Amino acid sequence: MTVPTAPPAGRPSVLFVCVHNAGRSQMAAGWLAHLSGGAVEVRSAGSLPVDQINPAAVEAMLEAGVDIRTERPKVLTTEVVQASDVVITMGCGDVCPVFPGKRYEDWNLDDPAGQGLDSVRTIRDEIRRRVEALLGQLGVPTIER
Repeated sequence: MTVPTAPPAGRPSVLFVCVHNAGRSQMAAGWLAHLSGGAVEVRSAGSLPVDQINPAAVEAMLEAGVDIRTERPKVLTTEVVQASDVVITMGCGDVCPVFPGKRYEDWNLDDPAGQGLDSVRTIRDEIRRRVEALLGQLGVPTIER
C-alpha cells in the first residue's frame, strides 16, 4: 500500500521492513546508507527477526562494495515506524502499523532466504535500482563510491 506524501523537510528517514530482517531489508538499508552518503537516516526491522543476517546477502553486498557484516536483525516496533518518514515493506503483510502522514510502499521482491548467490545477486541489483529511484524521489543525490 502506498500513501503518498511530500518528501520530508530536512534529513529524511527511511525504514525497511521484511519478515526476518535478514536479507531484503538489510540489503536495502545497506544500499541506502551507502548511496546517500549519510544524507538519509536509515533503519531496518523485521516482524519476526532471526538471529543473523543471511550470509549470501552479506556476501553479495560485499561484492558490490557495501559491508553489512556488523548489522543485526532488529524487531519491528511502533516507535521505529513513528520515527520514520518513509516505510518500505517487503513481503511482511499487514504487520506494519500505519500512521497518517507517513509514506508507505511495498516492494515485491523475492526472498533471498535459501537461495544461491546468483539469485541473491539479482535481488541485490533490483534493490539497488529501487533505492536509487527512492533517492531521486526524496531529492537526495546518489553518491557513487
